[in-house]
Amino acid sequence: MIWQLAAQGCDVVIGCDEVGRGALAGPVMVGAAAMWSRDLAAAQVPAGVADSKLLTEHRREGIVDELRSWCAAYAVGQASNAEIDEWGISHALGIAALRALNGMLSGKPVKVGAILDGPNDYITKTMNTFDAPALPIPVQVSCKVKGDRHCATVSCAAVIAKVTRDHLMVDIAQGNPRYAPYGWAHNKGYGSAAHRDAIARLGVTPLHRVTWHLT
Repeated sequence: MIWQLAAQGCDVVIGCDEVGRGALAGPVMVGAAAMWSRDLAAAQVPAGVADSKLLTEHRREGIVDELRSWCAAYAVGQASNAEIDEWGISHALGIAALRALNGMLSGKPVKVGAILDGPNDYITKTMNTFDAPALPIPVQVSCKVKGDRHCATVSCAAVIAKVTRDHLMVDIAQGNPRYAPYGWAHNKGYGSAAHRDAIARLGVTPLHRVTWHLT
């Protein structure tokens, strides 16, 4: 698909993927990784690039710096647990994606195409809606099921977003003893047995998605 967008005249192609959709606590994040179409023919995909879910944590940590250097630009946007509770997960994902794109695009007159992992284009749906950041230039979004396994820019975005969110959840868990019992340093806010047990014993925290089924 990246070659198709380049053939359609896109000067820049951006891969996008989310992480944290199914977590019980913490933000959802969307990573974005860009490549210039003019560089595609000569681009050497870093070894081991794959869907972040298929890589071990150790492997993701080992390649993330290389991926950050490989792409022309990258960004990670997020929507907080409070925003997820207020807006719902789909709109929150769109806001997070637009925050990522807004952080990496300039007002230069280029044509931009984006490949979004999965079947649902939550980015276009969220454009020009409430609380959505305005993009400096238009972005043409295409969806690709399992794009994180077939497109290097999407895989790159997935790994960068996953590592970024993992680090945040570890920092939160280690930085405040209130959060230590929930095991976020290990489960990253997802619904492990230990996490759910801590919710049942101690209740929710300000970082939990309270509109979700937490017990």
